[in-house]
Amino acid sequence: GYERWAKVYNLKAAAKAILFLQEKDIHTMEQLREKTEDITRHSHELLDSVKQSEKRLAEIAILRKHIVNYAKTRETYVAYRKAGYSRKFYEAHREELTLHKAAKEAFDQLEIKKIPKVKELNAEYAKVLESKKKTYAEYRKVRAEMQDYQIALKVAEACVGEEAEKEMLQKEQEQGQAQSQER
Repeated sequence: GYERWAKVYNLKAAAKAILFLQEKDIHTMEQLREKTEDITRHSHELLDSVKQSEKRLAEIAILRKHIVNYAKTRETYVAYRKAGYSRKFYEAHREELTLHKAAKEAFDQLEIKKIPKVKELNAEYAKVLESKKKTYAEYRKVRAEMQDYQIALKVAEACVGEEAEKEMLQKEQEQGQAQSQER
């Protein structure tokens, strides 16, 4: 049952790996290892790029939120200042003033001197999002190819390992036979 299935599965995997190696014109283990390392490195670079894009998209979203909050609450803050920072005024408009203060603190943390326009941020957001989509599509293709290379490498290493094992057993048997003939 299972043993037969495993043998058939392993043979199919080996045949698939051999076809893959022939398609890619790979003839040595060294070439296979080199190609596998290259494509793995490229895959990781693409994934890092996607992560950086996601990080920038999150930053832009937060910045947009703070800009909108700042613009909405600016008049309330100006009125609060004109009221001489009145406690009564603060209590009446606590939520708006808190949003305004949070937006100002966010701008200070980001070291923004001039607040960017929401239109500019939307344009950058769209550009980064488009770039991320293209990079992610490429990453998916490269990842699939990387997996093919890794599977081929594992199968090739297993085959080479089995051959080396058989050679060692054969040598041991020959040495055993030579020693028994000497006696």
